[in-house]
Amino acid sequence: MKTDVEIAQEAVIQPIEKIGEQLSLTADDLEFYGKYKAKISNEAINKFENEKNGKLVLVTAMNPTPAGEGKTTTSVGLADAFHKLGKKVALALREPSLGPCFGMKGGAAGGGYAQVVPMEDINLHFTGDFHAITTAHNLLAAVIDNHIHHGNLLNIDLRRIMWKRVLDLNDRALRHIVVGLGGAAHGVPRESGFDITVASEMMAILCLAENLKDMEEKLGEILVAYTMEGRPVFAKDLGVTGALTLLFKDAIKPNLVQTLEGTPAFIHGGPFANIAHGCNSVIATKFALKAADIVVTEAGFGADLGAEKFLDIKCRKSGLKPDAAVIVATVRAMKMHGGLAKGELNKVDMNALEKGAENLTKHIENIKKFGIPAVVAINAFPTDTPEELRFVEEICKKYGAEVALSEVWAKGGEGGVALAKKVEEAFNKPKDFHFLYEDNLSVTEKIETIAKEIYGANGVDFSDMAKKELKSIELLGGDKLPVCMAKTQYSLSDNAALLGRPKNFRITVRNVKFSRGAGFVVALTGNILTMPGLPKHPAAMNMSIDENGKIAGLF
Repeated sequence: MKTDVEIAQEAVIQPIEKIGEQLSLTADDLEFYGKYKAKISNEAINKFENEKNGKLVLVTAMNPTPAGEGKTTTSVGLADAFHKLGKKVALALREPSLGPCFGMKGGAAGGGYAQVVPMEDINLHFTGDFHAITTAHNLLAAVIDNHIHHGNLLNIDLRRIMWKRVLDLNDRALRHIVVGLGGAAHGVPRESGFDITVASEMMAILCLAENLKDMEEKLGEILVAYTMEGRPVFAKDLGVTGALTLLFKDAIKPNLVQTLEGTPAFIHGGPFANIAHGCNSVIATKFALKAADIVVTEAGFGADLGAEKFLDIKCRKSGLKPDAAVIVATVRAMKMHGGLAKGELNKVDMNALEKGAENLTKHIENIKKFGIPAVVAINAFPTDTPEELRFVEEICKKYGAEVALSEVWAKGGEGGVALAKKVEEAFNKPKDFHFLYEDNLSVTEKIETIAKEIYGANGVDFSDMAKKELKSIELLGGDKLPVCMAKTQYSLSDNAALLGRPKNFRITVRNVKFSRGAGFVVALTGNILTMPGLPKHPAAMNMSIDENGKIAGLF
């Protein structure tokens, strides 16, 4: 079987202006990055402002396993299926991070015959958006240390500087560092560290901002430190908000590419779903809805993380309302949630399947809590038996979700037609979209609501440090903001080893972070890290490029 990168390299890619024409975009509406990539100009965004919104489809999944669920592949294939059915459709996806690309995950542009292209560019430097975020974030970090070096007029407490530096790579050695060593000429020594770029608050701001002016205001509100007297210090206090904003003058514009089948795809922004809110930019999603009749978007990891944050954070702040949700599942993943080891997933074990299906049915219940019709997409594997597929279909219908077999990895859009038709039917079903919690609840109450309603926890325990930070956040007026849970993606709980649908457990919030600029509060649970590490055999060890520039091993 050909690899994803081999399939992508053999594809006949259309000039990007031809893709834009499907959405009534002219060459003047595009800012070209070579033949196959473009950004949407500000003038084009304004031109479409009064157009009617299309239908919005949110693609999410059960809790991921090493067996692979194929959420992005399903998203791409579903859009291609709508395209094949003659619909005016667009994708709205996140940009991949270089960290997991070279780490455990590999590329993140779909798979098989359901990919976005040019795959190599999208997975690597693309149009430079992540570099803009990295540079802006580190500029603010440099200005903080420079301010301290030149007298510290704001009287910043060196022990209470929250703004670290970032890098778009997995590098555990940078989690905890000391800066300013080498004598008086080189700064003031203090402890600090690095996060991965996609965990930067600036990434979240890029993905939630309505426009460049809104972004400038949000950047200025970033809480970076406290003074010796305990007063907050914001980015705007350091006088560089204008400089930070100008670094985003191009990055804020949505990127347009295409699928293997020529379906328009907006790929813009990429906050992690287990650290940040896990959704592509509001600007890209809103523009796609104006330009297309159907928009397929996704939220990171399982519905307990990405979908909850998409609905409670992104939709709350943007006014977006999904018309249907697709939950991606596999028979293999359900058997793994039911207790089978990865090497045993090819065998039929109905007991393991039944037990593991509880993970999927919990996600169906959760989507219904938001008042959205759900369709389960069973991502097909050759080892799936008719008996197993019938069981999954029956149990999903029992929980009120339609089911369709998805074969997009092997067949592209043709393999997603049945799924697309089920989603179209869902458009006509009654819906009552609403948030899980109201703004006026305290942060503690919001966290407890998410833990009990979405995860199925008995309750929440807060560390002393978390309680202290919650009081500080309340004093700064953050108690009415939504909550962004930082949690393992592998379990409904905060313990990655508890698969399936765990019961009788509690969630522990070890710390709380105030992302004032982005407009949410981050609750850190378990041992979740904002700077991942590389595995023993990182994906980077399998990659190469020949003298003609042909890449191998990217996925």
